[in-house]
Amino acid sequence: MAKKTNIAEIARLAGVSTATVSYVINDVNKVSEKTKEHVRQIMAELDYIPSINARSLSNGQTKLIGVTLPLIAPSDTTGTLLETNPFFSEYLGEIHKVIASYGYDILLSGIQVKGKYKNWIKSRGLDGIILLGSYPTDIYEEVKDLNIPTVLTDVYESYANDFHSVNTDDAEGSYLATKHLIGLGHKKIGFVGGSIKESPIHNNRYVGYGKAMLEANLKINNDCVFETLTTFEGGLKLGEQFIKEGLDLTALVVDADIVALGIMKACQDGGIKIPDRLSIVGFDDIQAASFTSPGLTTIRQFISKKGEIAANLIMKDILANTRSTDSKVVKSKLIVRGSTQKLTI
Repeated sequence: MAKKTNIAEIARLAGVSTATVSYVINDVNKVSEKTKEHVRQIMAELDYIPSINARSLSNGQTKLIGVTLPLIAPSDTTGTLLETNPFFSEYLGEIHKVIASYGYDILLSGIQVKGKYKNWIKSRGLDGIILLGSYPTDIYEEVKDLNIPTVLTDVYESYANDFHSVNTDDAEGSYLATKHLIGLGHKKIGFVGGSIKESPIHNNRYVGYGKAMLEANLKINNDCVFETLTTFEGGLKLGEQFIKEGLDLTALVVDADIVALGIMKACQDGGIKIPDRLSIVGFDDIQAASFTSPGLTTIRQFISKKGEIAANLIMKDILANTRSTDSKVVKSKLIVRGSTQKLTI
């Protein structure tokens, strides 16, 4: 077995001290350019790759950013979220693209209980944290106590003011979706969301729907507001319920594309044609929204842009060793496809 190359071996071959090799590896400005080039040439000839762990011991950085995703259902894991909802992969993909350009990596986790989350961050020596979605207040208190660069995404509670935050104008997006349907002549318009009382995101999207309905003097009845899990299966079950119980609506505002796609499949499989019998508007504009037939009319919330902003905010603090609290709001946009049309019945 070939002997593993170490710093001492490189120092011997280069005719310098181990400290000099360490300075070169960590790009410390204590060595001449000529010496740096000589040491690097020896490292290249030996195919030596510096250990990230070793470098973190010398400069106090692991070059790891923790990204935490919301686990909603009891069976949720970070893996199932990535498999079942493209929103998360689009968001994470852009974060990784940005931080990788700085030589950093991400470490993915679902939220953990009080105490364990703080320990997870400390034990892995994370240089920063990005959290997506709302969690119990004590989780944010733990993160604040650690005093590391932190960015919150899709968080509306008052404690978001203590951190960087990146949000979508959810109420405005849902308002645009509802106005679109009203403009097509629809009056019996339902709303589908997650837990409106417990989630600020779902509540804000419901508020936007309600605002447009009230402006048009249209009634909002309890029997046209539906709650379900934000999953394809949640939409599928709700669509099957519509088939079974009948649907006294001509249009739906659905506050997540993945749910809207589930509803569309169940309805079309059960004989409710989209959009002839039912017009549907989603929210997110995940890539799959344009793959269906008909394509899903939706609110584009620029998922990748939110990931890009979050990553740049955290890298700004890490590189400058600062703790700032910028608040960014990304405007949404109505994208019209084939799942909506003028009312004809």
